[in-house]
Amino acid sequence: MTKRFALIGAAGYIAPRHMAAIRDTGNVLIAALDRNDSVGIIDSYYPDAHFFTEYERFDRHIDKLRRDGEGVDYMSICSPNYLHDSHMRFALRSGADAICEKPLVLNPWNIDGLAQIEADTGRRINTILQLRVHPSIMALRERILSEARGTKHEVDLTYITSRGRWYLQSWKGDEKKSGGIATNIGVHFFDMLHFLFGALQDNRVHLSSDTRAGGYLEYERARVRWFLSLEIDDVPEGPRAAGQRTYRSITLDGEEIEFSGGFTDLHTRSYEEILAGRGFGLEDNRTAIEAVSTIRNAAPSTRGGDIHPFINKAG
Repeated sequence: MTKRFALIGAAGYIAPRHMAAIRDTGNVLIAALDRNDSVGIIDSYYPDAHFFTEYERFDRHIDKLRRDGEGVDYMSICSPNYLHDSHMRFALRSGADAICEKPLVLNPWNIDGLAQIEADTGRRINTILQLRVHPSIMALRERILSEARGTKHEVDLTYITSRGRWYLQSWKGDEKKSGGIATNIGVHFFDMLHFLFGALQDNRVHLSSDTRAGGYLEYERARVRWFLSLEIDDVPEGPRAAGQRTYRSITLDGEEIEFSGGFTDLHTRSYEEILAGRGFGLEDNRTAIEAVSTIRNAAPSTRGGDIHPFINKAG
């Protein structure tokens, strides 16, 4: 049966992946909202979708559909991070299940409030944790779970995705709106680490700035040194000389974890799981949200070992 979708944040970078997932799962986008009207991309997917630049008119339209017995089944949320909480509440109170981009929320206590609204409305919140449905990551998890308990791996996570001057001038550069670099570009990696290696046992921060962050995380089955950066100068010299502006490396006991392929359809795979009732919900997000909240509020310290080698290079 075809499901009816609405989408909040239609002009954002990630919205086309949601539009494609709605289409590729055989469903229909009924209405979309964004205060920015640069949304011509909708024509490639759902040119007949109603579009609104004002939240109040979108709210009225969604409510009228509901009262007429033609309400939406799902609301996809691609808005700025600090608005996710509010928009999920709106979705559930409108009689729809929510499908929310990462990060689900900025603070772990927001999860408790959302759980109460789920209970009150009978609707469900789903989230896009796309690395959990990546075939290589799923296979690695099975391998790790088959190992003897007490096994601890040594992991280095390095992710550099250089951004221009615009980044810090946008909502993404405002920690109160984005949650900072660890939340905005790192949360799905931290979720992946929890998915692979179990409960988080230790969380230390060695570096924290607007454009760089790094530290140490210890899980049941891994010790992890991590480094995130938006600075082009942090891309290693060889790739940078070749014109590469991004660099991603995750090593497990000194060997690279290869999962560079298989990303093109992860949102569609996530939607398939959600529509089958196997989506990732509120509690699946808690460990990663607690981790980034701690990182955001911690005072960096370089005492002790386990410092990522890129941190010393970054000064």
